[in-house]
Amino acid sequence: MSAVRNALTGSLDARTLYRILQLRVDVFVVEQRCPYRELDGRDLEPATEQFWTESEGDIAATLRVLVDPDGRSRIGRVATARRFRGRGLAAELMSAALVSTDRSEVVLDAQTYLSGWYRRFGFVPAGPEFLEDGIAHLPMVLRRR
Repeated sequence: MSAVRNALTGSLDARTLYRILQLRVDVFVVEQRCPYRELDGRDLEPATEQFWTESEGDIAATLRVLVDPDGRSRIGRVATARRFRGRGLAAELMSAALVSTDRSEVVLDAQTYLSGWYRRFGFVPAGPEFLEDGIAHLPMVLRRR
C-alpha cells in the first residue's frame, strides 16, 4: 500500500488521471448501475485537487476537492475499488483532504446510507435529503473555526 497522494488535476500525467477517472466510472456508473455524466467538467477547474492511493499497481481509492463558487471546499467522488474496501483507504483520503483545505466550511453531498460515515469526520446534515440520479443523497457541511 502506498501513501495518500494528491495533485491538482492539471498537473497529473494522463495515465494517472485516466486511472482515477476509470475507478470513478467503475464505481458510480457500472457498479451502482447509474448512467450519468461522471465527467462533469469540474475536474478541469484550475483549483480541483485529486487525492488517491495505489495498491498492487492500481488506483485503490480516490476523491476530489473542488472550490465552489461561494468559496467553500467541496469533497466529492469518494470511491474505493471493490477489492480494496474495508481497509480504511477512503478514511485516509478524507483525513488528508480535510487537512489540505484551510477553508472554514467544507461541503459534500453524501449518499444517504453513508451519512453516518461522514459524521465521523465532523460533517452534519445541511438540508433535506434529495434524489440525484435515482440515489438518495444528503447535503452535509463541516464548519471549522
